[in-house]
Amino acid sequence: MSDRPEVSPGEEVRSDVPNDDIHNPLSAASEAAAERDMHSDMGNPVDEIDRLRAELDARKVEHDAVHDKYVRLHAEFDNFRKRTAKERMELLMSAGAETIQSILPVLDDMERAIVHNVEVNDINAVKQGFELIHQKFFNILLAHGVKAMHAKGQPFDPELHDAISQVPASDPKLKGKVLEVVETGYLLNDKVLRYAKVVVGE
Repeated sequence: MSDRPEVSPGEEVRSDVPNDDIHNPLSAASEAAAERDMHSDMGNPVDEIDRLRAELDARKVEHDAVHDKYVRLHAEFDNFRKRTAKERMELLMSAGAETIQSILPVLDDMERAIVHNVEVNDINAVKQGFELIHQKFFNILLAHGVKAMHAKGQPFDPELHDAISQVPASDPKLKGKVLEVVETGYLLNDKVLRYAKVVVGE
């Protein structure tokens, strides 16, 4: 007689060994492969530190190069700014010196006229000498870009004229126009150097 238990029809055969204790060769291989992949991704810690250190050194070299370039550019710009300011100052001083130098002959003529007028009794000669000096001085200013405004009879323009008073106009056509010029205005290279002081008709 067999010790094997009888199995009724339709009843499943059950094993006495738990499922967890059954060794599955395919499952073990998968776990080993996953573990190898994990160690492969992590790499060797020493190699990773060396790689990071090399990358840090490269970034430091790059940073030092950029910093040196910035320092040089800043120094060059500062030198350029100082040089430009110095050249501008020298230009202004030289321009002023040239203008004064061109006016000195007028001063010489005035000094000679003063000495000469002591012994001159002809008033017309004195007037003529004075007019010549004035014309010479005006021509020098003209050569430097200075021009006198022709304001009399022109419509009043606040961009050019400074109205010091208003008087009734003798002719309706003169209303709002310059009747008299009290002080001549001047332009320097077509820009107002001095406003003309004028009397305007109303």
